[in-house]
Amino acid sequence: MEPLLIYKALSNETRCQILSWLKNPENHFDEKPYLEQGLSFQVGVCVGDIQLKTGLAQSVISSYLLTMKKAGLLQSDRIGKWTYYRRNEKTIQQFSEYVQNEL
Repeated sequence: MEPLLIYKALSNETRCQILSWLKNPENHFDEKPYLEQGLSFQVGVCVGDIQLKTGLAQSVISSYLLTMKKAGLLQSDRIGKWTYYRRNEKTIQQFSEYVQNEL
């Protein structure tokens, strides 16, 4: 875990919002298309769905997601032509403990 990378990733309101949405994706995204493909939100949420929810350009969202992934906050899987992102709860827990103990 690299705290400075995490702080950088969390310094953007949209990135924080994405992380919040991914905590409970069933409350923020339509699960029906996933179920129709034999998937669930356990695999993550498709970049396109995140992009639609934010209203930002796909290139901006891809950059945001990459920043969060490099910080260890997100994990991703590529299935077919789509990439799905989910939270990395282990890193988030480690960072939470770091903040509690070090600051």
